[in-house]
Amino acid sequence: MKIPQHTKILIIGAGPGGAMAALQLSKLGIKSTIVDKAVFPRDKICGDALSAKVVNLMGRIDAQMPIDFAKMAQQNLPSWGIKFVAPNGKKLEIPFKKDYNASADEPLGYVSKRMDFDNFLVKQLKKDANIQLIENLALTKFEKLDHGYRFFDKQQTVSISTDLVLIANGANSQFSKKIGQIERERNHYSAGIRAYYKNVAQNHVDGFIELHFFKSLLPGYFWIFPLPNGHANVGVGMLSSEISKKKVNLKKEMLQLIATEESLKERFENAELIGKIDGWGLPLGSKKRSVSGDHYMLVGDAGYFVDPFTGEGIGNAMYCGMYAANQAIKCLDKNDFSAKMMQQYDVDIYRVLGQELQLSRKLQLLLNYPFIFNGFAKLATRNKKIGELMSSMFFDMDLREKLLSPKFLFNLLLNR
Repeated sequence: MKIPQHTKILIIGAGPGGAMAALQLSKLGIKSTIVDKAVFPRDKICGDALSAKVVNLMGRIDAQMPIDFAKMAQQNLPSWGIKFVAPNGKKLEIPFKKDYNASADEPLGYVSKRMDFDNFLVKQLKKDANIQLIENLALTKFEKLDHGYRFFDKQQTVSISTDLVLIANGANSQFSKKIGQIERERNHYSAGIRAYYKNVAQNHVDGFIELHFFKSLLPGYFWIFPLPNGHANVGVGMLSSEISKKKVNLKKEMLQLIATEESLKERFENAELIGKIDGWGLPLGSKKRSVSGDHYMLVGDAGYFVDPFTGEGIGNAMYCGMYAANQAIKCLDKNDFSAKMMQQYDVDIYRVLGQELQLSRKLQLLLNYPFIFNGFAKLATRNKKIGELMSSMFFDMDLREKLLSPKFLFNLLLNR
């Protein structure tokens, strides 16, 4: 494949955010070049949970995409709900609430290894004539030009200049740090570890994902996300500032919980670890940042958009990719790639995700007070209405805001 010396739009990173940007641009009739350091399929450390956002956004690109993805029965497992385990051990199972567009047999979520899901998206890129995908090319160096940027590989044997670059290469992006001036802050960053197990017992028959809020991990959690073929994604995530403060070794903590917690011991008695335990960072969107500038936009993890409460990153990255593409069209139409012009991307993406991220931050901080979570879980197991409210919280931002209102909670508890 011939590598272009210049491209109007360059996308760095072919994960969900970058892929979404390229596909949206193509849908609008615009060509782009997308570069990734890996060769697909490749592994990506992640929780592997795909929310309703992901399914809906695929459908907005092409109605056939979620249908094709659903057919990959060996690579994904439909998820119909979520199981919470409060710090006091109280269990709460909540089916995901259907919206008015969803059919009765259409799941709102999936669990799929990133190796499989990202490769599914890359296959969409490869069959699109408007998209030039270049794999196995790490563009690690860059320089500002009068009318854009030029990127180089490490040896500087390859160079590509561009009028507009969409940075979608993750939380460790040097561009985000040096040009976007986004610094890693422990209060707005989480660490996670992930392991794959087989033969974990007692997984939910409807593929419910599980979040266990053990006191030792707050304001984080232990998760079990069931996968096809009897496998499961198991891991823990915790705020980096708390890890430092409490001097927690996440790997040791996870293994100790599996070995000693009554709710886990029996389930993992015959479970077998597949491969090794891997760790990664989650750049949280708990702080509003500038995510664009002169001739660039930051997409997904490169712009710090992981949900502080749920840990969702894939759906948010795909939203970023779609809105970055929409803004790119406006810039091309006016031939204006200035920081002022690019600012509309910040406005649009925070209009879509900002309220959700702010409310999730508040919910994350509430996890520092486990008695609140314990009480609410106890009530929800007794009262179907409260359980339905918690289910709706994942989709209804107005309701999520109400749940943070002392007056609303008081009235709810009063009328339980």
